[in-house]
Amino acid sequence: MSTSSASPPSSLPPAPRGGAAPSWTADARSGFLVFLVALPLCLGIAMASGFPPIAGVLTAIVGGVGGTALRGAPLTIKGPAAGLIVIVLGAVQELGAGDPVLGYRRALAVGVIAAVLQIGLALVKAGRFALVMPPSVVHGMLAAIGVIIVAKQTPVLLGAPSPQGEPLHLLAALPDTVMHANPEVAALGLLAMGIMVAMALGAKRPLIQKVPAPLVVLAFTVPLAVALHFSEPHPYTFLDHTWKVGPELLVQLPGGLLQAITLPDFSALGEAATWKYVAMFAIVGSVESLLTVVAVDSLDPAKRSSDLDRDLLATGVSNLVSASLGGLPMISEIVRSKANLDAGATSARSNLVHGLLLLGFVALLPGLLELIPLAALAAMLVFTGLRLASWREFTHAWAVGRDQFALFFTTLIVTLATDLLLGVAAGLLLKLALHVARGAPLSGLFRRPFTVRRESARIVLELSGPGAFTNLLQLQAALRDLPPEITEVVVDLSGAPLVDHTFQEKLHRMADEWPHARLRLVGMDRLQPASAHPFAVRRRAA
Repeated sequence: MSTSSASPPSSLPPAPRGGAAPSWTADARSGFLVFLVALPLCLGIAMASGFPPIAGVLTAIVGGVGGTALRGAPLTIKGPAAGLIVIVLGAVQELGAGDPVLGYRRALAVGVIAAVLQIGLALVKAGRFALVMPPSVVHGMLAAIGVIIVAKQTPVLLGAPSPQGEPLHLLAALPDTVMHANPEVAALGLLAMGIMVAMALGAKRPLIQKVPAPLVVLAFTVPLAVALHFSEPHPYTFLDHTWKVGPELLVQLPGGLLQAITLPDFSALGEAATWKYVAMFAIVGSVESLLTVVAVDSLDPAKRSSDLDRDLLATGVSNLVSASLGGLPMISEIVRSKANLDAGATSARSNLVHGLLLLGFVALLPGLLELIPLAALAAMLVFTGLRLASWREFTHAWAVGRDQFALFFTTLIVTLATDLLLGVAAGLLLKLALHVARGAPLSGLFRRPFTVRRESARIVLELSGPGAFTNLLQLQAALRDLPPEITEVVVDLSGAPLVDHTFQEKLHRMADEWPHARLRLVGMDRLQPASAHPFAVRRRAA
């Protein structure tokens, strides 16, 4: 049984149920901390994508201001993403035919057209298809991203050479990375990591709750980097081995924002390669962004559900502005969004604050930012990655059921071995195969499996087919905009051969948003659960 209260009519995002109301103080603090994490990521992603480094910062500024103005998902942070590096770099290289500047400008044209396509997808309400994503697949994706963060940021934390290759190769190279660590950099990075861990362990103490851990990290590591003369190139010798120490170990701001403004070149619209990349920019970017929104919603302590179509519209419009000015394609990005959640953000204003701080500091005070050691920021990211891929995620998936663990683990491993989209696809295909193996007809998984009738002040929904993630859109349409006189929604599962975990969880989340009605499930005793978890997969007893 689920109940909820109506959202207050306000121009601000709705107050979190069970939590504090939106707070400018919390959002400003979160935006500041996300800004500290975002700056080096934006520069690095831009350089890896074949764009000018400052273009990544421009992208995040547009995403912070535009995404907030258009009222996208309340807790996601918009900006350039590592998941799009390969696609963007491919566009620059192929469309430029050896001329990196021409390739960059033609890639901007691809970004403009792809953004228009994203806006079109939002207007036809294509964002709702993210609703069908099974939670175990989403959390497997999150865990894989966490592992990749750890693998890629550990060399930066230790001041060791960064190996190249796929995530599994990077993981295999971690012992060698440790062996080649720069003792000075590693000491600073491990100090930062120790502070993050210590403050997380003492997070329940009132004093520690008021002091953001990343701010404490910077308070210790910035003076230490100054004392060790990181800004001055010099050799460092330890046990007959010498390392180079210099400004490359600190945040660097190559160029200003005005230098980043570059106009797109539409001269290659007649080439098939242009439209190939338009499709990849639009589809891959939209899918990754929507998956991030769904994932962040699942992590939101207030359990708010974002308007996926509105968020896709905000992403498309922001991408249109960004590409027109010389910026990278952007999405709702998981690393910064998770950092935003961890910092206690309560509304989309933290995204706005992070964008405005990027604009102000890069324009006015670049010298202060150039004192921040990259090892400290890498420690913050490694800590975030470890939380995304924590052992609790594995044990939770196992507790829900062995089938859910299989979905979680398959998504995790395939993502690490290939890429995010193939990992998610593998998880979805496995889920369909499991349903069919449990007796659900494949054709029945894609048909409306229920009838709806109204009985006075209640609505009765009777299932005659499988209740699965594949027919959640029909369920949402049937139970959207309940009349105010409806006080109860009864879902009769007696005739269902199978009801999956996603169907049950999403049904209860819908019920949490009904202002006047409560949810009641009947017929559950006729279905055998796969585990003791309340939302475990249930199928008709033999």
